[in-house]
Amino acid sequence: MRENSIKKYRLKRGLTQEELAEKLGVNRVSISYWERGLALPKGSRLLDVSTALGVSVDKLLRPQT
Repeated sequence: MRENSIKKYRLKRGLTQEELAEKLGVNRVSISYWERGLALPKGSRLLDVSTALGVSVDKLLRPQT
């Protein structure tokens, strides 16, 4: 997953890291790690992220142009 994918779509939705974390039931540090490419959402959490951001898992995984 590209480093900026989650951040890009989070910002498009007008969400802060804290707001996205609350929606997903994780802490803000997790969101920060995902956005910086230091960790990846695990298992079904990836589907939860894509749903919260209104994009497909494919878009989150596809390299940005």
